[in-house]
Amino acid sequence: MQVNINGIETRYVLSNEGGGPWLTFIHQLGGDLSVWDQLAGYFRDDYTVLRYDVRGHGETAVSKEPFTIADLAGDLAALLDALGAPSTHLVGMSMGGMIAQQFALDHPSRVDTLTIAGSSAANLPEARPLWDQRAASARRDGMASLAPATLERWLTPEFRRAHPEAVEPIREALVRTLPEGYALACEALRDFDVRGKLGSIRCATLVVAGRHDTGTAPAASQAIADAIEGAQFELLDAAHLAPVEQSQRFAALLETFLEGRSNR
Repeated sequence: MQVNINGIETRYVLSNEGGGPWLTFIHQLGGDLSVWDQLAGYFRDDYTVLRYDVRGHGETAVSKEPFTIADLAGDLAALLDALGAPSTHLVGMSMGGMIAQQFALDHPSRVDTLTIAGSSAANLPEARPLWDQRAASARRDGMASLAPATLERWLTPEFRRAHPEAVEPIREALVRTLPEGYALACEALRDFDVRGKLGSIRCATLVVAGRHDTGTAPAASQAIADAIEGAQFELLDAAHLAPVEQSQRFAALLETFLEGRSNR
């Protein structure tokens, strides 16, 4: 399905066989909503599951202007408005976790629970050149040039060898991402910093990290959990995309977390 959100044609998929509470998944930089296919299938009988492509990713149009993570959180708010969702359980991975944090800060009454995987609360000043470099590489050399190193960060060598059927769709989504959409998102991530605000988040929060994540150190995810009162922290045997690499474990964690705090 497509809907115009803040002037941008946005793709979303809604699975509501169960007609239950809203559960929204936000994908990583260089990904699209398909990364959540397995988890959406797992939860759709009990929840109204929403997945969407962040602007400049998948089949959502590229923004004509630079944007911030706060703008991406605003896109989600507008999408929920368009679909008639007053609030949602929110799950974000990597970039999606940053959008989820920002959304919880900007729209606290609309977040039933918050789950953050493989994410941080800020990109430190010393990391800024890295994001500029990735943006420049995408614009200059295209997305295929970034794929090998990206997949090495995202998934452990063991998982990549054992599960090519899971890795290939992730690689294809990355390579299909429009270079300008990826570059603009890199620049938004470069400037993200909500470290001083996380203490104001009051909703139940689950933070998940991958033990072998070299892109976002587990300590960065632990810092999010430490900053949010009562947050639960879990470390999985995975790299950056822990919800993919440890999908069964992640689904079980999320199911238990949601069952304990659902408004049903």
